Amino acid sequence: MLILVLAFAVPSDKYFEVAKSLDIFATLFKEVNALYVDEIDPKKLVDTGIDGMLQNLDPYTDYIPEDRRESFSILTTGQYAGIGSLIGHVNKKTVVTHPYPGFPAYLGGLKVGDEFISVDGKNVQGKSTSEVSTLLKGKKQTEVTLVMKRWGQKENLTFKLKREQIKINNISYSGVLGSDVGYIQLTEFTPGAGREVEEAVRKLKTEGAKKIVLDLRNNPGGSLYEAVNIVNVFIPKGQHVVSMKGRAQDWNKSYTTLNDPVDVNIPVVVITGPTSASASEIVAGALQDYDRAVLLGQRTFGKGLVQTTRQLSYGAQLKVTTAKYYIPSGRCIQELDYSHRQPDGKVNKIADSLKREFKTSSGRKVFDGGGLLPDVPIQEKTFSSFASELAASGFIFDFATMFCNEHPAPVSMKSFSISEANYVVFTNWMKNKPFTYRTNLEKQTEELIVAAQTEQYYEEWKAPLNQLKTKVQPSLSADLIRYQEEIKYLLAQQIGFHYFLWAGERESTIAMDVELKEAIRLLSDPPAYQKLLAPAR
Repeated sequence: MLILVLAFAVPSDKYFEVAKSLDIFATLFKEVNALYVDEIDPKKLVDTGIDGMLQNLDPYTDYIPEDRRESFSILTTGQYAGIGSLIGHVNKKTVVTHPYPGFPAYLGGLKVGDEFISVDGKNVQGKSTSEVSTLLKGKKQTEVTLVMKRWGQKENLTFKLKREQIKINNISYSGVLGSDVGYIQLTEFTPGAGREVEEAVRKLKTEGAKKIVLDLRNNPGGSLYEAVNIVNVFIPKGQHVVSMKGRAQDWNKSYTTLNDPVDVNIPVVVITGPTSASASEIVAGALQDYDRAVLLGQRTFGKGLVQTTRQLSYGAQLKVTTAKYYIPSGRCIQELDYSHRQPDGKVNKIADSLKREFKTSSGRKVFDGGGLLPDVPIQEKTFSSFASELAASGFIFDFATMFCNEHPAPVSMKSFSISEANYVVFTNWMKNKPFTYRTNLEKQTEELIVAAQTEQYYEEWKAPLNQLKTKVQPSLSADLIRYQEEIKYLLAQQIGFHYFLWAGERESTIAMDVELKEAIRLLSDPPAYQKLLAPAR
C-alpha cells in the first residue's frame, strides 16, 4: 500500500513544484518591478526570462511574441502579402536581392542590385532591412510607390506596384542536364513542396529524363507532411515513412504514403550536405532506408526533433519540441543530446559507442545518432578565408550589379565564364575599394605571439616571430591572384543570379559542381549504381 501511495504522489509533487515555481517567479517579478533602482521595461524583462528558460532546452523550442507572428508565419508557410522580393543590406545600401518571378517586383521591372531610396514617400536610406520590409508589406491589392536607384542611371526610377499574396516556390531550379538526367534543386519545405516535386519529375520525364538528381544541399527542412509527400513521389502508396515519438503518448504518430507514386523504378541520386536538415533528412533517410536512392555528398546535419506550435495568451505562440522522429529502418538521426548537458551547459554529440546499427530494406547497414552518412562521400567544397570575406563584404555583389547593367545577358549561363579580361577589370576595380580582411594564417600568427608572451618565450623568439608576422600580412593584389579560381566561381555565381535569378546561378556553376558531376557520372554507370544499393556480402 505504501508503494502505491509513493507512486501516485510523484505527479502531484511535480504539479506542486510547477505551481510553487510560477508563484515565486510572479512575486519576484512584482518586487523587482516595484523596487529596482532604475526604470525597467516589464515586457523586455519577462521576454528575457522566457528566453533564458528555453535556452536550457534546445535551440528549436522558441517563444514567439505577437510582434513576431507574421515573420514566423512567412517562415513556416512561405506566404505573405507584399511585392515579392527579398531585400538585403549591401555596403550601407538596402537593395533588391531576389525578385520572385511572376510577382509584382519582378513583373514591375525591379532588378537585383536596385537600391531603395524611398517607399511611399518615406526616405529609407540608412534604414534597416526589417524597417524597409515592414513598409513593403501590406494588404493585398494595395499600392506602394518605390523610388529606386539603378547603377548607371543618372535619374532615380519610380515604380508603382500592387501588393499581392506571395507564395515562395520550394524548387529553385529544375532542368534536364546532358541528354537524360533530370535535376531538381529543392531549397524549401513549405506547403506545396510535394506537389512541386511531383510536377517537376513528371515534366522532366516528358523532356527525356531517365534518371533523377534531387539536390537537398543547403535545405534546412520544414514541413514533415511535405517530406512524406516527396518520398511518395518515388515509393508506393501505403509505405511507412516516418514516426513521431515523444513523452506525450497521444502525440505519437506514424505517417505513410497516401498517393500513387510517379515512378518507383527511375534511378535517383540525392545530394546532401552538412546543412541538409530535418525534413531534408526525412526524405533522404527514407529513400536510403528503402534502397530507393543513392545518397551522395556529405553527412547531414542530424536534426531528428519535431516541433509543434501552441497558442499562448495575448496572441503569442510557443514552438516547442514534442517528439523525435524515426525513419523506416527505425533509426533516429538526432546528433546532439540536449537532455544530458554538461555542467557548463555544453551539449555533446551522441558518442560513437552509443550509436546503433540498423538495416535498410535490402540489408545494408546504416546507423543512428549522427545525421545521415552518404553512400558516396565527397569532400565538401570550401573557400579560403579571403574568398569568404570578399563574398561577405558585398563587393562581389556590387561588381555583379555593375557588370550586368553594362553587358547584355547571354543566351544561357551554361556556357558563361569569367574571362581573363573580365577578371582584370574586377581586380582593378577592387583596388579602390575599402576592403580590409584578416586571413586565418594572420590570426593564428597573432595567437602564437600571444602564447609566446604568456609562456615567456617572446623575447627569445621575438625576431623570427615578427618576421613571420610581416610575411603573413595580407596583400590584396597577391590574394586576388592566389585565389582567382575561387573568386571567378563566386563572380560567375553572382552574375548568373543577377541575370537569371536561381536558374542563372545554378547554370553558371554546374560545370564546377563536384557533387553534381559525380552524381551524373554514377547515374551513367548502372552497375556501379546498383552495387551501391546491394547489401554487402
